[in-house]
Amino acid sequence: QVQLVESGGGLVQAGGSLRLSCAASVRTFSMGWFRQAPGKEREFVAAISWSGGGIFYAESVKGRFTISRDNTKNTMYLQMNSLKPEDTAVYYCAAESKSRNPLFAYTRAFEYDYWGQGTQVTVSS
Repeated sequence: QVQLVESGGGLVQAGGSLRLSCAASVRTFSMGWFRQAPGKEREFVAAISWSGGGIFYAESVKGRFTISRDNTKNTMYLQMNSLKPEDTAVYYCAAESKSRNPLFAYTRAFEYDYWGQGTQVTVSS
């Protein structure tokens, strides 16, 4: 069973930055970040392949967020800059291990087997 532990959320003013981390208990392949704002459905934010060569972003965060990973630590990161109030949400990390494909980065929630507990990000205006 893969366990994912997120950290790094918090309260920040608009225009500020936060860095989220997601530590996995074992090696995983595609990893991603999703978020869910109150009253809204969970949405895709960013994903990265095990190799790091496959990266995707939601249009709403392109140019502001950067996803990365350190496979020696089984950890994924999300650097969030120029934060906006509309970025306020619970952020979830996700991982999958069944593909065993180092090149794929999945963008859909159903493609992930494991989820973190979520970390709150609040951006004040």
